[in-house]
Amino acid sequence: MKLKKRLKILKGVLKRTYADELIAGLIGFFFLDAFVIMMLEPGINTYGDALWYCYAVFSTAGFGDFVAVTTLGRVLSILLTVLTILIVALVTGVIVAFYNDVVSMQYKASKAEILEMLQHLEDLSPEELKELSDRIKKVM
Repeated sequence: MKLKKRLKILKGVLKRTYADELIAGLIGFFFLDAFVIMMLEPGINTYGDALWYCYAVFSTAGFGDFVAVTTLGRVLSILLTVLTILIVALVTGVIVAFYNDVVSMQYKASKAEILEMLQHLEDLSPEELKELSDRIKKVM
C-alpha cells in the first residue's frame, strides 16, 4: 500500500477519533503551562527553562534540575503529567485503529482480486489456477 494512501488513512483515523484536536490541545496546554510556570515558580526564570521543566514533566522523566515549589505550579505539573498519559494511551489506540484499517483494506483488495479471478476461471492458466487455489487457502 502506498505511503500517500496510508497517510490518508491515518489522517482519517485521527479525525474520526478526534485525536488531532486532543493532541493540538495538549501542545497548546504545554506551552501555556510553561508560561504560567515561568511566572509562578521562583527557581524558573526563563521561558526556555520553563519549557525544559514542562518537557521533564511531559516525558515523566523528572530530571530534577527544576522543581515546582508553588501549589499551583505543582497542580499544573500534575495536570500536564495526567494529560500526557491520556494522550499516550489515545495515540496507542489510534495506531491500533490505523493498523486495523490498513489490514481491512488489504483484505478487501485481496478478496476483490480473488472474486475477479473466480469470474474468469475458464480464462486462467494452470499456474494462475494454482495461485488462486493457494490464495483461497490463505484466506480460509
